[in-house]
Amino acid sequence: MNQYVALLRGINVGGKNLIKMTDLKISFEVLGLTNVSTYIQSGNVLFGAAKSDHARLTKQIEEALSKTFNYQSRVVIRSHKQMKEIVAKAPKGFGSDQATYRYDVIFLKEPLTAVQAMKSVSVKEGVDQAFAGKGVLYFSRLISKASSSHLTRIIGMPIYQSMTIRNWNTTTKLLNLMDQLSH
Repeated sequence: MNQYVALLRGINVGGKNLIKMTDLKISFEVLGLTNVSTYIQSGNVLFGAAKSDHARLTKQIEEALSKTFNYQSRVVIRSHKQMKEIVAKAPKGFGSDQATYRYDVIFLKEPLTAVQAMKSVSVKEGVDQAFAGKGVLYFSRLISKASSSHLTRIIGMPIYQSMTIRNWNTTTKLLNLMDQLSH
């Protein structure tokens, strides 16, 4: 059984696409996925699946969620191995000074690559830093100057439809939960 996390975008934000986590869990179980659990309201679903074809699994989940919850579902799926790599290969010091910086991981929906995404991401000198990873961008911004960060500019761009953002704490917590489930 392969272990995955599904990162849903655009649910339970600003009063739109409101989905209860219990209903979300059931919708994954109906698909025959196992050991389904959710983490916080922003749409993080941990599950097991015999399939290892990410594209098919993503399509199956998106179609089911779109139909069940009446919205255009967009999902990014990462395996346990991929999540380990994302956390392990973060830039040196990333996530280590949370009193000074906000740290986010921008998960990219295939076929979007980090190289392509970096062309659309602008950073404000002295405020933001962005780094390309495998299937992700690592983004940090100075808390004291967060209002001038360019991170919010991404949200208005068409490319944002192929991204979902999780803060560093959520990213590492999801990996921790996956580690626990694999034992």
